[in-house]
Formats: sequence, structure tokens, C-alpha cells
Amino acid sequence: MTHPFDVANARAKAFRASLPDRPPRPVVVAAEFQARFDGPTPEHGEDSAAVIEALANAAEPGLMAVPGPRFFGWVMGASHEVGVAADWLASAWGQNAGLYVSSPAAAMAEKISAQWLLDILNLPDECSIGFVTGATMANFVCLAAARSAVLARFGWDVEDQGLRGAPEVRVMLGEDAHTSVFAALRFLGFGAAGVQRIPTDRQGRMLVDALEQALAAGAAPAIVIAQAGQINTGAFDPFDRIARLCRARGAWLHVDAAFGLWARAVPEMAARVEGLDQADSWAADGHKWLQVPYDTGFAIVRDPNAHRRAMTIGASYLSKTAGEYEPSHYAPELSRRARGFAVWAMIRALGRNGIMEMVRAHCEFAKRLAERLSSEAGITVLNEVSLNQVVVAFGEDDETTRAVISRLQHDNVCFADGARWRGRWVMRLSFIAAPLTAAAIDHLGDAIVSAWRHVQLHAAESKPFQANHLEFTRS
Repeated sequence: MTHPFDVANARAKAFRASLPDRPPRPVVVAAEFQARFDGPTPEHGEDSAAVIEALANAAEPGLMAVPGPRFFGWVMGASHEVGVAADWLASAWGQNAGLYVSSPAAAMAEKISAQWLLDILNLPDECSIGFVTGATMANFVCLAAARSAVLARFGWDVEDQGLRGAPEVRVMLGEDAHTSVFAALRFLGFGAAGVQRIPTDRQGRMLVDALEQALAAGAAPAIVIAQAGQINTGAFDPFDRIARLCRARGAWLHVDAAFGLWARAVPEMAARVEGLDQADSWAADGHKWLQVPYDTGFAIVRDPNAHRRAMTIGASYLSKTAGEYEPSHYAPELSRRARGFAVWAMIRALGRNGIMEMVRAHCEFAKRLAERLSSEAGITVLNEVSLNQVVVAFGEDDETTRAVISRLQHDNVCFADGARWRGRWVMRLSFIAAPLTAAAIDHLGDAIVSAWRHVQLHAAESKPFQANHLEFTRS
């Protein structure tokens, strides 16, 4: 009898082998594609291997080729095969990583991986790390620790007393902060209207003079949220000045560093991240530059006591092992998958040098493409390419840029998508998947230029080229 693991392994290997030649996006119609999964509720069980085969048959036409060399749409890593294999084992082992006693192996994998991460990212040794689903939850955890700490300074125990009657907490962040930060603040009860947005420059960097004025305007507890890697431009806030200002004013400094934190692994980027280590907390993704499978993020907090105070779950039946690392002290889930196994495996597989070389290469690829596109008349690169992001506009209006994006997606040679930046619709390109090569970047450049020339050729027509394409979640 065929084992379902064997079917899954064969189908996974076949999918990965197809990626170099696979179109980057599925061309499917939602209503028709739903029928591949639909049907009456199953009344009786089926052969397990046949079920896995049926799942693969149903899903594969609708899969994005994110782990391949032709996907540049959002900041998504490629789920490296080593991390995937480790994640398979995590699923097969069926470990609950919430407590040391429920899985000593899962707890130790997280504990050691956390030590390695702090070393590679050159962050303070005393930091604690919560293994969460991604940057959204990492921001949530870090900001929960921040809320606990700043209110404690004013004599308020938010974990015990809640927010009713609590001192006001002022929250400040740049105008171009990522949407996940606003989501985390909403979850924590700060809301959107009460957050003070600080002006930014043309690249999305927070203006420190404006922040200083905002902090000086009141004496209430304050949390400042900076950014390492603006989602469109890749820009970094001026951390050194911001950190000094926050220390002087007694404000907690949190950094949303979903992908930008990995720049600390590259020595020549030191000037760009100067002062980043002076923050109080950092949120980062593992399924971006570390290339682990979804879903893995890191909530890194300088003050482990504040971290534990905000996150610890207690009950008489939850056995704790004295002196041992307890994963549930640093993340909101009590029951969760063992994310540390894949992280441990990926750090072992890549090593410090491998991570450094990958980040360095991807940043060079971004510059390579920007130079290629800038040489083509009518294509404008709008950002200073300082990391792995490139923002491009075509012609003189939004409709032209939309038409180029549509044409590129229609050709389905490489995938990119659009966003709004500084009042213009732009093509946004991200370079973060492990399989990328210089040849893949040149292939992307050719595909974009071809789409642009096609739109130019048809510019005289009454309606610019449009192609129907799927809507995907922004990342």
C-alpha cells in the first residue's frame, strides 16, 4: 500500500523541479477553480494516499511559483528545501511547542536558534525572542511588551488592571509605516486615530526633527516605532538619532524590521543600520531572508521581563520546568507548531556567511535591475536602491504603469505587481528568494522592457492594454 508521505514527497519534489520553467502566476478563474476542491461533504473516509494525490491535483494549477526564480511580486522568501524538510519533520513529530515539558526538543531548538539569531544579527545577548507567525504578530508581541513597560514606569500594571483608567500612551510612527504595524496597534487597543504620524522624506524615512517636536509636546508614556526596510523603497529610518532621542525622552523604541533587520548580517551595510541595536524591540520575519517556510517570525525584546510579563500564560495544569526555557513566555499561542526546528536547520544549512552572501547578492541584484531599467527611455526608478526593493514608474501617468504591469502579468514570464507610492501608481519589485541569479534578474529586465515597449506600441489605441489577473494579498 502506498504511504501518503511517499505521495507528498514525490509531488513536492516534482513541483520544485518544475519551478525554473513554471509560469510564475496561475491563470485561473476563481469560480472554475473552486470546483476543483468543491463537492458534497464526505460521508466516508478514503484511501490516505489517494487523498494526498487528489489534493495535489486540485491545488497545483492554482499555486504561485513563489519559491522559483521568476517571482518578484512581494517580499516573500522561497521556502528553502532544508527548511521545508525540517518543517515536514516538525509536522510528522506532532510536537506542541508551547511548553518545555510538552516538547523539550522544540524548546531547545528555539532556545539555541534564538542565540544564533542574536549573534548573526549582532543584537544584545540579553534579548529574548518569541517565535511567532510573522512580522504582524512579532510587532504585536513587541508592542505588547512596550505597552507593559512604559505603563509600569507610571505605576500601572496593564496585565492586571487593563486599559480602563490607564495613563494615556502616546504612539508615534512614520507616515510610511507598514500596514501590519497599524494592525498590531489596533489589536492592542491603541486604535488608528490616536496614533501620531511623523512626516517622512521622499524615501519614507522618518524626519527626526518632527519626531523630537512630537515627543517634546507631552510627558505621557511614549512608544516610538521606526522602520528598517520601507516596504516600497527599502529605506531605513535614521536609527542612531532616533535612539538617542528616545533614550533622552524615556520612550520605548520599537523597530518594524520584517526584512531590513537582516542587513545587520552584512558588514558593509553597517552605516545603514547604525543605532539599530539601540532599540528596545525588533520585529522580523523568518520566511523572508532566512527562507524558512511559512509561518515564522521573531519578536525580539531587549527586556525579557517585560516580554514575559506581556505574554506569559499561567494555569495550574500547565507544568513549568524550573530554570528551563519556556516558549510560551514569549509568544501569544499556548498551542503551536514547533517553528524552531526549521529555523535551527536553516541556520545550520546557510551559516552566517551564507546568510550574509544571500542578502548581499539580492541587494546587488536590485541595483543591477535598476540600472538596466533606468537606461530605457520612459522608465523611471523612483527610489534610492539601498536594499532589495525597486520602485518603477512608466511614462507619465498611472494608466501607463498599470498597463505595463498588466502586460507583464499577461506574458507570465516574470511576476510583479503594483502599489501606490507618493501619489503615483508604481511597479514594485522585491528581490529576496534564495534561487535568484544574475541571469534571472536579466531575464526580468528583458520581460519588463518588453512589456513597456508593447504598451508604447499600442499607446495610440483608444484603450491601453489590459489583462485580467488575480488579486493577491499584499506582503
